Amino acid sequence: MLINPLKDKLQTLKLTGFLEALVEQESNPALVSDLSFGDRLGLLADREISLQENRRTERRLKAARLRQNATPEDMDFRAPRNLSRPLVQTLLSGQWIQNHQNVLITGPTGVGKSFIAEALGHKACRLGYNVLLVRFPRLFQSLEIARSTGKLLTFLKTLARQDVLILEDFALTPITAEQRQDLFEILEDRHNLHSTIITSQIPQKEWHDRIGEPSLADAILDRLVHGAYILELKGESMRKTKAKTTPTVDS
Repeated sequence: MLINPLKDKLQTLKLTGFLEALVEQESNPALVSDLSFGDRLGLLADREISLQENRRTERRLKAARLRQNATPEDMDFRAPRNLSRPLVQTLLSGQWIQNHQNVLITGPTGVGKSFIAEALGHKACRLGYNVLLVRFPRLFQSLEIARSTGKLLTFLKTLARQDVLILEDFALTPITAEQRQDLFEILEDRHNLHSTIITSQIPQKEWHDRIGEPSLADAILDRLVHGAYILELKGESMRKTKAKTTPTVDS
């Protein structure tokens, strides 16, 4: 078969990785001269598989709506903030997602709660899971809009099917009766089926009072806390620490 028609067919099939690897083999024949036809074909197929997986990961990351460029490689374990490296490594394996467990991250402002949550979300996308980040206050705004436009069920289904749902800034303000019921429905739909990451400045022991209505608060926290991994961060704001160590430039 002539090589140019083959390239055209690969382009038509959108086998970009296969085509790129073929061009490389063609331009550097010495690199593959000792390989059998099957081995060379395997290298071409591997490139295509890798490229397609990278594209799928990019789509998952875009859909996740992560707000920071937070990656596991950039996690800082040097700052004294009660962050356990072994625990983080366990979480980065993704086993907690397979087991449908939750991750609860609490601590004062600036200690890196959101960064850790989004880094775990980034890793989940790499592992092939669907992720969605929603700030807790805006969750209820979105629910109100969906309810008023007749799209509430669709929105709830979107939340329910996420492998990992990240809720940032949990319970910063008291929760209304309608919000309590909505939150319960969201967590009930996900319970033992998918995983949720919570970040909050509010200590976990105060969540019950923040939610209000004891029986519903019990039901919500039972679905969140039972079997969850808990990270209680401490220490000074990392933003303040960085500001102190950043050298000033005289004007």
